[in-house]
Amino acid sequence: MNNHPAPLKTDDLNTWLNYWSHVHVTGIDLGLERVIPVAEQLGVMRPNAKVLTVAGTNGKGSTTTTLAAILNAQGLNVGLYQSPHIYRFNERVKLAGQEVDDQTLIDAFVEVDQARRICDLSLSFFEATTLAAFVIFKQKQCDVWVLEVGLGGRLDVVNVIDPDVAVITNIGLDHTDWLGDTIEKIAFEKAGIIRANIPVVFGGQQSLPQAIQDKATECNATLYALNRDYFYHDTQDGKTWDFASSGVTLKLPLGQLALDNISTAVAAILASGLNVSQQAMAQGIETAQLQGRFEIRKIHYKSQEKTVIFDAGHNPHGVEFLLKQLRKFLEYNKQYTEVVSVFSMLSDKDIESVVKLLKNTVLKWKIAPLTVARAAPMEQLVAGLQNETVEKFESVQAAFQSALAETNNNQLILVCGSFHTLEAVWEYLEECQ
Repeated sequence: MNNHPAPLKTDDLNTWLNYWSHVHVTGIDLGLERVIPVAEQLGVMRPNAKVLTVAGTNGKGSTTTTLAAILNAQGLNVGLYQSPHIYRFNERVKLAGQEVDDQTLIDAFVEVDQARRICDLSLSFFEATTLAAFVIFKQKQCDVWVLEVGLGGRLDVVNVIDPDVAVITNIGLDHTDWLGDTIEKIAFEKAGIIRANIPVVFGGQQSLPQAIQDKATECNATLYALNRDYFYHDTQDGKTWDFASSGVTLKLPLGQLALDNISTAVAAILASGLNVSQQAMAQGIETAQLQGRFEIRKIHYKSQEKTVIFDAGHNPHGVEFLLKQLRKFLEYNKQYTEVVSVFSMLSDKDIESVVKLLKNTVLKWKIAPLTVARAAPMEQLVAGLQNETVEKFESVQAAFQSALAETNNNQLILVCGSFHTLEAVWEYLEECQ
């Protein structure tokens, strides 16, 4: 039968996280057969709350962050679940906009572990930690659960909960080993979060994939698609934007996140039936921030101020998004004429396509392999960066140090390629404080 190590008796969060890494044989194990009995045992399958579930290739983090920020501004008790985390595991579970503390997570892990033992089942790290988030939201009696799907949709553990609104941000080619090698196959997996008679929002700039349309039709779900049923455009003042759908026109402030995702969050809230004021929408949009999504930081280094942009885009679709925002930023900040990138990626990502997109914008690349299992080795990074100006380093931290030391006032530092690249730099900055 499954491997059941002895129950943990510890108040150390890292010990628990390490435990969940070893309970199940594989890190990713798509399918809901093992999870559903444990979720039933925990009593989290049918929350007494409004549930908004967000799937998609890119933009899930920005969309869920905006949704939660708006709903918090309305005064609702909001549970927000996102993944992956960047710096601390606690980032994955937020109540009223704040990360939960270690003890709250540990108490939930104890419950999940007891439930899986009763069911005599093993759980993967992602399954166990997601169920723990659900336990916390149930205990705290959240009015709204905002849930970000980890991988795909149909077979992801988040999908054990029936949403009241399904949001699909966009479809791109990523995780092809797991989800299929065409847009339609991936769209089919994402469309798995759609349920009967609920509103569905599709926020992709591309034409609506047939698989999503088919699933919505089959479920008699009302489908709202960007550029078909709702629209956004920048206004001339550079401070506001307009949202329009058949029933509503709104003028809202520009936030720090991408408008594709902000407008999709607004469309989802309007479709949800929740009573949310325009004032709460404006306040939420202005306060919504997300680590590592075109995050601009000023860093002091030897009496100079360096501008660093962190972006976790790790596939061509995500990097196109990054470029769109970067070009806009450079247009408004003409003092920056050159971009230096601190760059590394995972080996199973499309390094060549990412570089191709960035190469006309990035002047110089400072590269190093990551220190995680799926890291692209130096040879693979160099091969992906052929004909570019490249400097090689032993670690991402060393590459970043070099960028800080060498850049001048007209140069911008762009840290990108993977969440892990960003994490390495943040750890370095923490240590320097």
